[in-house]
Amino acid sequence: MKESKSISIDVKYGPKLPSLSVSPSAEIEEGSSVTLSCSSDANPAANYTWYKEDGNLKPLSEDPQLVFSSIQSSDSGQYQCRAQNKLGMKESKSISIDVKYGPKLPSVSVSPSAEIEEGSSVTLSCSSDANPAANYTWYKEDGNLKPLSEDPQLVFSSIQSSDSGQYQCRAQNKLGMKESKSISIDVKYGPKLPSVSVSPSAEIEEGSSVTLTCSSDANPAANYTWYKEKQQLLQGTEGSYHFTSISSEDRGIYYCKSENQHGHIMSSSLSVDVQYGPKLPSVSVSPSAEIEEGSSVTLSCSSDANPAANYTWYKEDEDSPKASGQIFTITDFRSEHHRNYYCEAQNSRGRHDSTLHLTVGAGNSRIIMTIIRSTLVVLLLIYVILLNLWTRKKKALSSTTEAHDPVEIEYKNVSDTAAQTEDTEEQEDLV
Repeated sequence: MKESKSISIDVKYGPKLPSLSVSPSAEIEEGSSVTLSCSSDANPAANYTWYKEDGNLKPLSEDPQLVFSSIQSSDSGQYQCRAQNKLGMKESKSISIDVKYGPKLPSVSVSPSAEIEEGSSVTLSCSSDANPAANYTWYKEDGNLKPLSEDPQLVFSSIQSSDSGQYQCRAQNKLGMKESKSISIDVKYGPKLPSVSVSPSAEIEEGSSVTLTCSSDANPAANYTWYKEKQQLLQGTEGSYHFTSISSEDRGIYYCKSENQHGHIMSSSLSVDVQYGPKLPSVSVSPSAEIEEGSSVTLSCSSDANPAANYTWYKEDEDSPKASGQIFTITDFRSEHHRNYYCEAQNSRGRHDSTLHLTVGAGNSRIIMTIIRSTLVVLLLIYVILLNLWTRKKKALSSTTEAHDPVEIEYKNVSDTAAQTEDTEEQEDLV
């Protein structure tokens, strides 16, 4: 028996279901080299085309292998291989590529995005593209490394002025860490209690330069208004009120009001005590009428001064003081007291004096006696003149000497009486 030569039968057929594989088969990390392989039983041999299931029909490769020399996070997705020859075409099942990568630059946002007012609710949000998902940590850029939150959101239920500042979010997974750019939180609030001060802080002397200063923590910056008691003095963005040459009238209680569109507040009181030397003293005498010798006289002196003045009384042309204090009393006023007196008011800031002239006058009884004596002298002179006229007339009518003698005797008596009256007046004047 003889065998024939073999005969070859070559059956042609279209591609079978393609088989896919990925290398490496372990976790795929961004930046690594990755190869996708596609194989299909086909006769004649199939041609291969790679697609990504992202709606883009443009083929990625027409080789049995799809090679990523440095795979990126954007390469994650579903891939499919198509095997085709002239007898047919077959598509593989999808293969999933999950590229692992560290966080990208975090994106931060604040809500509400409008102006933030103290006491309102504010939320800071942080998000970062990462695989696996990132963990988040919030920090405030104030030198304190203690985390504020470990959630994607940092929530202030009632934000305060002290919360203003720069904030940063940190996104981290096992493949890396990334910090966000800083986000600024500017909390608007009304003025806090103003702080007031006076410069110089030492004793304030009349005529010196003095500045009152008011400052208050506020956002936006406050406007300031100065008051003396209830009188408004100055308003503006500067908190200073300046006296170029302060006077005694400027002493008193001052207040400062701080305000912006979020509120206003008054400061505590600031006392300004201006010190000055005595003003011209005011002097007076009691009794204010004519001073009678032997009576009691009180001299008074007062002067506006700060600190209060000390008073000293001097007599004209005498160096030593007569008395000290506002009141100077002369209990037994005599003619030697008839002189100028002056009061000197003095304190640590200066001195000033004022003069008072005292005059000794007669008492009421002495005046009455003087009037009576003057009246008697006048009446006596009239009597003497009338008597003399009567005597002359009588001489002319009578030549007898008997009638003349009584007249002489009577005249002598009258003259004696006048002489006695004058002596009495001289004695009274001496008294």
